[in-house]
Amino acid sequence: IAYTWASTRWVMPAPYYMVHVGFPTQSFSADIYMLDTNFLDAKDPPMDSEHNICGAAHNPPDADCRAADGPTSVATCKGYFESLWQEQKIWIEQKMAQSTATWRIVVTHFPCGEDGENQAFYRRLRTSHGLDLLVTGHRHDQELWEGSATYKNFMGGLTCFVTGGGGGITS
Repeated sequence: IAYTWASTRWVMPAPYYMVHVGFPTQSFSADIYMLDTNFLDAKDPPMDSEHNICGAAHNPPDADCRAADGPTSVATCKGYFESLWQEQKIWIEQKMAQSTATWRIVVTHFPCGEDGENQAFYRRLRTSHGLDLLVTGHRHDQELWEGSATYKNFMGGLTCFVTGGGGGITS
């Protein structure tokens, strides 16, 4: 988020936010909800050093992100991201309940179905609030999860894709 203030190319005004886009000549609109799913990579400091944004291995002991409204220490990091996720879940359900957009789209970092609830949260957004599309990343491949792919997609018919923009030779 802090990079937003250093670059005109990077626009991320908050950890989570919504953008309404209207296409009046095409007779449709979209509400696009950007969610921070980093709680999935926020673990206790000594755990999983290579995949832990709160890890002690790659953060200095006196790390403090409060200047960017982040966690105040490595010790409070995991709780910060868990609280942020709970806050977002309430926020997005309220926003989606008010939406009159033709399309409702959620964009997250972590791939299809990873919501900490075995896909139940995204299923609820689909079935209760009309979520039309889930756009994700993280993995270094491109994936299309069709709503009919019930052997792996338990999100109530929601279509999801992984953009594959994470880099690496398999992108």
